[in-house]
Amino acid sequence: MPTSPTSVPDLAELLALGRRPLFSFEFFPPADDQAAEQLWRALKLLQPLEPDFVSVTYGANGSTRQRTIDLTERLARQTTLRTMGHLTCASQPVSEIEATIAHYAAAGLSHILAIRGDLPGGPATPWRPHPQGLSNATELVRLILSRGDFCVGVAAFPDPHPSQRDPDLDARLLVDKWRAGASFAITQLFFRAESYFALVERVRGLGCDIPIIPGLMPITQIGQLTRFASLSGAAIPDQVARPLLAVQDDPASVREVGTEIASQLAQDLLDGGAPGLHFFTQNRSVATRAIWAGLRRSAA
Repeated sequence: MPTSPTSVPDLAELLALGRRPLFSFEFFPPADDQAAEQLWRALKLLQPLEPDFVSVTYGANGSTRQRTIDLTERLARQTTLRTMGHLTCASQPVSEIEATIAHYAAAGLSHILAIRGDLPGGPATPWRPHPQGLSNATELVRLILSRGDFCVGVAAFPDPHPSQRDPDLDARLLVDKWRAGASFAITQLFFRAESYFALVERVRGLGCDIPIIPGLMPITQIGQLTRFASLSGAAIPDQVARPLLAVQDDPASVREVGTEIASQLAQDLLDGGAPGLHFFTQNRSVATRAIWAGLRRSAA
């Protein structure tokens, strides 16, 4: 059973204290040696920023999942970074989920992000639980907590989940996960601060005080406009798409404009009381470091 040193508060305790916003970085498992080199270069540049935690995404197929587990364990064992495991219940039996929890515990992890996950076709693909699996993230939270003293995070959706497109349902499902024992939530990517604050208001209106950390992913390549819209389940707002399309023929300008847009969103979120920021880094460091540096200058 994983335990945390008494002198080191877990993420739930840090969020409850509320002394400062938390900052964290998310990576994905590299598919080959070249991608692995890029990931470790990014980690080397981001580690001095002293994030409160890092995590690695957990995919929809077996090979990707094993790379996630291997990388997560390596981060936990070979770096000083607090590492949070990712876990989904998509396309796998309970026995495999329990084995992953055991791997994480053996590596000394005490934090797990529990999400239902999407089937290989993407977020709009109708959900079908594995015959020997779990039906939803609420069940996954309960299973994880039954296997050890973990601090469990869950997903939240500022833009409605594309499977139902019902923001009130998204809020109720988040409250269900909180009642099952989740300590905090991290949002899917989004591009309007008002979407995040509307989600928080809906959840608070249901009597739930779970901390909700915004997830940010700056657009640094013009092709990401379409891909990110698919991931978030919502169209990219005009105020984001228009300035990027205006410089689409200049990759350097796209990166600069995308970083500026994400920086303003980050500042608006923190100014509005968000408890932290979770950066989806895409295994790169430049945009994340630029946003982080700007926030530090503003806070000085």
